[in-house]
Amino acid sequence: MSALPELFFHLRSGVDGSLDVSMTDLGGRPVVLARSSSERRRGALGKRDGESLAEAARLALRHRTPLVMVLSSSGADVSEGVHALHGWGTAASAVAACSGIVPLLAALTGPVLSGPALLLGLCDIVTMAPEAFAYVSGPSMVAQFTGVTLTPAELGGAGMHARSSGLCAVETELPLETLADVLSFLPSHTDGPVPLIDTDDPWDRPVPELREVVPARESASYEIRDVVTVVADHGDLVELWARWAPQLVTGFGRIAGRPVGFVANQPRSLAGTLDIAASQKGAKFVRLCDAFNLPIVTFVDTPGFLPGKDLEWRGMIRHGAQLVFAYAEATVPRLAVTLRKAMGGSYIAMDSKGIGSTLCLAWPGAQPAVMGANEAGQILHRSATPEERRNLDAAYSARFLTPWEAAERGYFDMVIDPADTRRELAQALLNVSSRRERLVGRKHDSGPM
Repeated sequence: MSALPELFFHLRSGVDGSLDVSMTDLGGRPVVLARSSSERRRGALGKRDGESLAEAARLALRHRTPLVMVLSSSGADVSEGVHALHGWGTAASAVAACSGIVPLLAALTGPVLSGPALLLGLCDIVTMAPEAFAYVSGPSMVAQFTGVTLTPAELGGAGMHARSSGLCAVETELPLETLADVLSFLPSHTDGPVPLIDTDDPWDRPVPELREVVPARESASYEIRDVVTVVADHGDLVELWARWAPQLVTGFGRIAGRPVGFVANQPRSLAGTLDIAASQKGAKFVRLCDAFNLPIVTFVDTPGFLPGKDLEWRGMIRHGAQLVFAYAEATVPRLAVTLRKAMGGSYIAMDSKGIGSTLCLAWPGAQPAVMGANEAGQILHRSATPEERRNLDAAYSARFLTPWEAAERGYFDMVIDPADTRRELAQALLNVSSRRERLVGRKHDSGPM
């Protein structure tokens, strides 16, 4: 890990403990940095360390500066008993008070265990080195209670958290440097200006390659990142949670020099259907963008929510509603482009006009509908012969599986040539860039859902 370029000052430098706190520079931005050291009792964190982290959080909140934690710790200091737990309760309270006001970022360079691991769930973005791992209850406890033997990496390694739990936004050899990249898109606090940059990528650059990106065959898949990167300045996308719920792509990019959050269905994974993890991922990202005033650009191509008994029993309704609620609650500019399918509940969930999207665009091949022609035919024309069904399905497709009726009713603001997608989005962002919301206190937290 490279050294930080500049140190402004230390805090509580005379306090004995495993946590070093300083005001410093990260990627050209001032941050409050809390870094644990594994040299003292394997990084065990005691009461004073909890108090130091709480003081770091209060300083970040007071000066409206991002809080960055670099952690490698064996957990709460057992030798201090309940005093260590009290210290970490104090830290958790102070960190939670920052949520939604200043960015909360964490880089894991080693183990983070027990109570301190819960702090990671309070963060907006967590990056992990490949050798890092985190869990609340360790392998011995798991074996004792369940009889299942696991290694620390199997139980809470970076790969597991990137793929299954959704804790790890990016698994990388350079977790702190990756946070600097993420921070380049975010303001220092919720009331601060987003970091604009000058770009030589023309805002009205045509993107004719998008006319060919969606296959002619309706069931064929394609790579949605090809759409996002063509629209973004210089093709740059900093993707977050790439391995978790891969049927939904989320990440930061820029359009005409302005940071935006991209949300896009991925047809190459589960045909772009939404399940519990995808709903959680989308909701978390939308709320993060909304908390820090980044416009949200959504690319829609999904046949609906993934069916299944297990999903329904685990709460598909509740978790699907989290995505709907996140979009409906968001007050930042929201621009949605329907590329192909937008069916059933997913039409609503993926930032439709009905839940308050600022601008809804559609490509000519868009298919906004309650369901596909075959599914509708099974309900509407059960007694029809196969030949009659084919004719009826074709008639259904011609009427309902097009964007024109939705546009006539105002559900789409425009049906556009795919080649004009970047220009239309850039123009819309420019038109709504002065939008502001009057707030009392903080807007809301951006914590776990």
